[in-house]
This record gives sequence, C-alpha cells and structure tokens, in this order.
Amino acid sequence: MYQRLHVVLKIPAYQLLYYYEGEVDTVAAKAVDGRIIHFPANILRSVVRNNGVYGTFELVFDEHNKFVSISRVSD
Repeated sequence: MYQRLHVVLKIPAYQLLYYYEGEVDTVAAKAVDGRIIHFPANILRSVVRNNGVYGTFELVFDEHNKFVSISRVSD
C-alpha cells in the first residue's frame, strides 16, 4: 500500500544551489498533517522552476518507504 503525503515547499533557487554543489543531499519538510519528513533532494529535480520549488506537492512512497513519485498539487 502506498503512502501519500502532502507537503508545502518554499525553496528559493539560491538554496537549491547547495544541492547542486553537493553540500546538501536531504530535504526536511513538514507534511500538511504535521509530520516532519526527510527525503533525498534529488527527487525535486522534476519540479524545479526558475525561481526554485514553491507549492504544495504530493509525495508517494511504497510500503518500504521507498520514493515512488512527486507531483505538484497547487502553486
């Protein structure tokens, strides 16, 4: 059974440089339900825009807590 979490992300482009430069490899975010989750920064690649990563996203994990997908729910 997959687990779906909604998170609101506000990551400006300059902060994403830390990932691209290899200084950061994990993102910590607060899910809408209040849980704090940690996930690999590289999963954000598909949702990065010119100004960074902003909006509400659905993260899907499998039964082994392995990342499956990320999609933008709203801006």
